[in-house]
Amino acid sequence: MTARPTGTISPAPAFAEGDVAADLYIEEARVTAYLARMGAARPSRADIAHLRDLQFRHVRTVPFENVGVHTGEQIELDARSLVDKIAKGRRGGICYESNGAFAALLAALGYRVSLLSARVFVSDGFGVPFDHLALRVDTDGSWLVDVGFGRQIEFPLDLEDRGEQRGPGGVYRIADAPEGDLDVYRDGELQYRVESRPRALTDFATACWWHTHAPQAHFTQNLVCSLPTDAGRVTLSGQRLIITEGAKVWVTDLAPDAALAAYHDHFGMLLDRLPRVSASGPARH
Repeated sequence: MTARPTGTISPAPAFAEGDVAADLYIEEARVTAYLARMGAARPSRADIAHLRDLQFRHVRTVPFENVGVHTGEQIELDARSLVDKIAKGRRGGICYESNGAFAALLAALGYRVSLLSARVFVSDGFGVPFDHLALRVDTDGSWLVDVGFGRQIEFPLDLEDRGEQRGPGGVYRIADAPEGDLDVYRDGELQYRVESRPRALTDFATACWWHTHAPQAHFTQNLVCSLPTDAGRVTLSGQRLIITEGAKVWVTDLAPDAALAAYHDHFGMLLDRLPRVSASGPARH
């Protein structure tokens, strides 16, 4: 992978080779709203220092959540809809939403961004292609950026570094895999295998639909809303609030009104009703 030199931000969005990410374009008003959502100033340069700051802010303010799967919302895989959900709706999302929206923001800020397909590793092997969406960002080197993977990665990972990369939330390592793919480890455990070929956002549409509609999919069977904190993590699953600080875990079952308040107090989310996992599958309009 060839590193690209950094430079001052251009008013025009920068896309990866072949314009594979041309569907990530968003207008200036959406850029401003997105930055405000994270409490971030507009970067003066599209460099690694500002990328680190933006990723950290994103992970700490935009929850990993699948609430919409259980309230009848539909994911629209276009940049404007994804950004509006986060910036205007003050929500979060799963990988396709959070990484898709963040890619659009980074491109608008002058970063060279590629969308990458990854396969999540589970006990019986890897998932299917497009199982997960991650990002490659080229500035002062080549970086793996992922703000939408469960226990979110809070800093960019150097794609050319095969040693341990330590940061908030864990110790990561990237290893070479067959056919030019890369394996990503966290605290010694394999997380996913990522391809190097750039993709378009629409390439993930079928997988996104399956993960949010199929009765056997993880996201239709489970409900989660989670953010890392300085001390650990806060997670809300329906009416169950879980606060983790180091080795200590507090679990509280909340009344419905208290659970709605917790979505707002911990995640900034204003919901008009509680999401509930249905035995018959995800909610529908």
